[in-house]
Amino acid sequence: MGIKNKALIFSTNNLPGLDQMSFDLNSLDQTISNPEIILTLRFYYWTGDWLSIGYHQKDIPRHWEKLISNGEINIVRRPSGGGAVLHSGGITYALTFKKSYYKILSYEMVNNWLIKSFRELGLNLQNGNLRKSSIKTNCFSSSLISDLIDEDGYKRIGSAQYRKKSAFLQHGEIQTNPSKDLWFKLFREEAPPRVNLELTNDEIIKHLRNSFLENKSNIEFKILP
Repeated sequence: MGIKNKALIFSTNNLPGLDQMSFDLNSLDQTISNPEIILTLRFYYWTGDWLSIGYHQKDIPRHWEKLISNGEINIVRRPSGGGAVLHSGGITYALTFKKSYYKILSYEMVNNWLIKSFRELGLNLQNGNLRKSSIKTNCFSSSLISDLIDEDGYKRIGSAQYRKKSAFLQHGEIQTNPSKDLWFKLFREEAPPRVNLELTNDEIIKHLRNSFLENKSNIEFKILP
């Protein structure tokens, strides 16, 4: 019998940042080591308010150190690149997939899924316009073509990738209702407003997951707790 194409879909969880990054890397290792697994997908929340910084991000502003020492924010380094991302009130997604599926699960294809899904919910998104950008203190202060912005120009989804051996990890933050106070303290600028959807984050996740599973009859999905 031939090897079946399998995908693992994890239930939504809520964990501290260090545990979430470990979970992402463990999912990537499963994708690398198990020949049957072609991808994993999960959505998650962060216990407390967290700031994740990119793998190559070197400079940490002094006022962040004060916020950390005061217990107002926690910080963790991501395996992927890019600038700092505030995880507070939003949704994080993580997708791992084998290199052989890169053309199917490229930034473009993932963004098309996200654009379609949010359009069905009443939020119109489009790609950013920058092809290359230096690492910013605030990831959401610039919009690459791999990012998604709303009709008012607010960046709503920022994504980044990390490659290991024969697979990729792509994770991103969906800013649905960021903390205005904390955003300003960190980045000295106004936060994107709350998305104008009469849905909870759990309801948004359910729709995104169902939309992802559509038209993939050639893949055997396994829902995990």
